[in-house]
Amino acid sequence: MFKGSFPALVTPFKNGELDLDTLKKLVEWHIGEGSHGLVPVGTTGESPTLSHEEHETVVEEVVRAAAGRIPVIAGAGSNNTLESMRFMQHAEKVGANAALVVTPYYNKPTQRGLIAHYTALHDCCELPIIIYNIPGRSVVDMSPETMGELAKLPRIVGVKDATGDLARVSHQRMTCGKDFIQLSGEDATAHGFNAQGGVGVISVTANVAPKLVAQVQEATLEGDYARALELQDKLMPLHKAIFTEPGLVGAKYAMSKLGLCSEEVRSPLTGLSDGTKVLVEDAMRFAGLMN
Repeated sequence: MFKGSFPALVTPFKNGELDLDTLKKLVEWHIGEGSHGLVPVGTTGESPTLSHEEHETVVEEVVRAAAGRIPVIAGAGSNNTLESMRFMQHAEKVGANAALVVTPYYNKPTQRGLIAHYTALHDCCELPIIIYNIPGRSVVDMSPETMGELAKLPRIVGVKDATGDLARVSHQRMTCGKDFIQLSGEDATAHGFNAQGGVGVISVTANVAPKLVAQVQEATLEGDYARALELQDKLMPLHKAIFTEPGLVGAKYAMSKLGLCSEEVRSPLTGLSDGTKVLVEDAMRFAGLMN
């Protein structure tokens, strides 16, 4: 079920409030463009600045709009185990297919603490869990050995790996098994990630270029890495431009140029600088997304 391109869905706003009409339109657009699944309320969905009620509303609306046509992996991470349990139980209740759970950030648990956290989440409901390992943001790096221990639990089924270390895929195949689902969390290395044994990407760039990102994934899964590389070359300037400033800001700006949603973000984030806007627009033209 969890293979291919999964946009890390932005949360559209209008005058500071959730723009649910636009959110529903984005779900339809992604399905039409060939995205293989959706991931609402991750970091790209501005989860740090959503209230609990807003977080749950976004998950419920995305699940309802997708209507079973593609899987929905609901963001459910927190550095508070009880809070993450709440998000997981809600996601299960409204019909999400899995939960994406980031390693607890800021409070820096040990590997033993990570095992305790994810075991508690595993046991709180029946929803499958995708671990999200992003040490650059959380300042906690789950080791392949710890992940292997967690992979023994039946509902811990995969990882979104944003370490940027392609050797991790092979190490995790050794500790977690070849059937453990490995999804790239970094657009720029997603092509190579799949060559190492990955089966998909949770992508920021796919908010802007869902068809191209999905085509890269489909080509790699078919073993056509030459075709995938051609497409990745078209996307690489866009990957780079979007992440010149926080990725979701770049993605929302690009989406605004395509008429998909406003570029509005919540504080403490701010809109793109003029120089970065030029980089994003040039990269969109290079990828054939705008004239």
